[in-house]
Amino acid sequence: QVQLVESGGGSVQAGDSLRLSCAASGRTFNRYTVGWFRQAPGKEREFVAALRANGYTYYADSVKGRFTISRNNAKDTVYLQMDSLKPEDTAVYYCAADTGVILSSIRSAAAYDHWGQGTQVTVSS
Repeated sequence: QVQLVESGGGSVQAGDSLRLSCAASGRTFNRYTVGWFRQAPGKEREFVAALRANGYTYYADSVKGRFTISRNNAKDTVYLQMDSLKPEDTAVYYCAADTGVILSSIRSAAAYDHWGQGTQVTVSS
């Protein structure tokens, strides 16, 4: 079973950048589809971005062009580079991973069995 640990959250001003990291241990991570999700207070968890083992990436419309998901297989780490942050990006960000995510479910939290503990991102105006 793979264990996931997020880091890199913090408090920034609108327009700033942050890079979140999702470090994996326990299994060969490069075979996993990895997703980033976020949850703001009082809202449901929502899809942000995903990266399949074949390198294909997927983004929510709200972050397309501002966020970039990537992976470093040598470090068993997936990153979420977040640029031009907005106050509405404020949330707890979670990474998730699974080996059996089908394309039609890649934006669904239910498709992922392994989750990190989350990291807080706060963007002030």
